[in-house]
Amino acid sequence: MARAITDPKGKASAKAPAKATGRTAARTGAKSKSKAKIPVGFPTLDFERSFLSSGVRLLAGVDEVGRGALAGPVSVGIAVVNLEDHGLLADVRDSKLLKPEDRDRLEPLVRDWAVASAVGHASSREIDDIGIIAALRLAGTRAWFEVLAGGTTPDVVLLDGSHNWLSPDVQASLFDEPALGPWCEAPVHTRVKADMSCLSVAAASVLAKVARDRIMVDLHAEVPAYGWNENKGYATSAHRKVIRLQGPSAYHRTSWNLTGPEAG
Repeated sequence: MARAITDPKGKASAKAPAKATGRTAARTGAKSKSKAKIPVGFPTLDFERSFLSSGVRLLAGVDEVGRGALAGPVSVGIAVVNLEDHGLLADVRDSKLLKPEDRDRLEPLVRDWAVASAVGHASSREIDDIGIIAALRLAGTRAWFEVLAGGTTPDVVLLDGSHNWLSPDVQASLFDEPALGPWCEAPVHTRVKADMSCLSVAAASVLAKVARDRIMVDLHAEVPAYGWNENKGYATSAHRKVIRLQGPSAYHRTSWNLTGPEAG
């Protein structure tokens, strides 16, 4: 069973990683430029490379978007890096700090830069049915198995935040429901604000944000009243006002407080 680890000094036990296939020569060349410089304040691979001493080669940076939205899916991105031979990628930051046009420009570059990448989603209905934490795990598991299906097996996971929501909790007693598998069985390391300092996690955040935003724009074309092309399902005052006037759509998380506090 997977375990949460916050100290990278312990040796990670994992399967021997398979090599990714179908990658371009251009991306391979980018990885060899390990001395590329990134401006101060941008994420690097410095923290990720601290895992090399534990025998780790392939590390999967993981981040989520959409956790606090009122509508649409929660999405989890994964970007895998080779710690032995992986160059930096200019301009990539936590997706919240980037303009939409910059995220769109960087997204294909991130996919080409990464050894492997994927984005998984859990729908608003799934969020209502199983709760947000389990939905995060579901979305992350979908992304994880897409990476595995592509022929890459990361040795460890680096997850943004302080809580390992990707791995199922250890069953506390015989009376608890066991977690349903399969799931990510690699060791999971958490780091607060990893999306700010760790390039693999920042890259994953860009992938997840672009993918989710595109879903919300598509849903806006189907249900235009809520302004999802602009608010992307988040709790703006205009979004809440439409919900109060028209009620929720099929894509809203109806188990949540969608309208906010009642006006006095």
